[in-house]
Amino acid sequence: MGRGAGCRRMAPLRVLELYSGIGGMHQALKDSCISAEVVAAVDVNTLANEVYKHNFPSTPLWAKTIEGISLKEFDRLSFDMILMSPPCQPFTRIGLQGDVSDPRTKSFLYILDILPRLQKLPKYILLENVKGFESSSARNELLKTLETCGFKCQEFLLSPTCLGIPNSRLRYFLIARLHPMPFSFQAPGEILTKFPDQDLKDLIKDKVADKLDEASSSLLSKEKNLDPSVGPDCSSKKNLPKGAFLFKLETAEEMERKHSQDNDSSIQMLKDFLEEDNEEMSQYFLPPKSLLRYAFLLDIVKPTCRRSTCFTKGYGHYVEGTGSVLQTAVDVQLESVFKCIEMIPEEEKLMKLSILKLRYFTPREIANLHGFPPEFGFPDKVTIKQRYRLLGNSLNVRVVAKLISFLLG
Repeated sequence: MGRGAGCRRMAPLRVLELYSGIGGMHQALKDSCISAEVVAAVDVNTLANEVYKHNFPSTPLWAKTIEGISLKEFDRLSFDMILMSPPCQPFTRIGLQGDVSDPRTKSFLYILDILPRLQKLPKYILLENVKGFESSSARNELLKTLETCGFKCQEFLLSPTCLGIPNSRLRYFLIARLHPMPFSFQAPGEILTKFPDQDLKDLIKDKVADKLDEASSSLLSKEKNLDPSVGPDCSSKKNLPKGAFLFKLETAEEMERKHSQDNDSSIQMLKDFLEEDNEEMSQYFLPPKSLLRYAFLLDIVKPTCRRSTCFTKGYGHYVEGTGSVLQTAVDVQLESVFKCIEMIPEEEKLMKLSILKLRYFTPREIANLHGFPPEFGFPDKVTIKQRYRLLGNSLNVRVVAKLISFLLG
């Protein structure tokens, strides 16, 4: 389907993109078909800025800290919308949850200080962050500031699976608009876990789902690399197939959840997002050392699976808990490889594991799962490891594009 079809006609919005990274927000803005112009993108990451310039060469890119931008400079931009994805480390348990005391939140708190003092308030704001931000002091400060300025807000916890994409990446989102009327779908004080145009049941955040979200599973259960749930809709208790074999370090519940996800026909198969095999693919196969050391911790998926765990910035470098790996030998059953594997000699073990032909997803495939279009690329000088890192810090373009449509709807 061609991008740009059916775009709305309106006076172009002037958009300020903060913490712009590789340009996920900019791409989402393009895909939302809103008439808009990014008047400035701001980020201090040199490498991310190179990728941004490569894809959006005509956008003014400010390689400076946000707190280094004066109120006058902000006023001069006269922006109608802010898109931002502040540093997430202060709000994750892996990042020690420093919250507002973490130096990395300094720039975000500066934005909250500047906002009420602008000559002209923006009409729209969209913020993305990790699961965990919703229980932070920074979020409370944000809501307080927005309310004082007269914004109507709605919060979400959404994963790409909501749009039929086979990747779990649960993230916090906030949309806010300067309007006397609330959103038609607004649920004051609640966090929505689906898009407003989806089935209304389970829209309100299910407290039980907190135990199953990716933050506590994929990223934090270091000893198991559990498969992350994407919300209350993915925890249905279907029976395991007859004779199912529990291998690796999985519980019956985890196996059930994976089986349930792989049978959810509303989600696409991974094969729709994969590159064609070529001679360059050999560099992505897991080395023998990794196979032997991490075999029991890997989240292994086939092209016909309808799920994959969250790809983090350490993918391709660290094996454990950084994202799923692909089994390219599709006719081999995992059970036949893992059964009694711990009892055989190392050399034989390696031979068995090699049969699976396990490889990392390529950066292009991860970009596909994140919703970046085929024409989105990286400068040649950006290494594969750097591409993984940049994509791990990015966002799902399709999720944000849909939220932008709701924000302006």
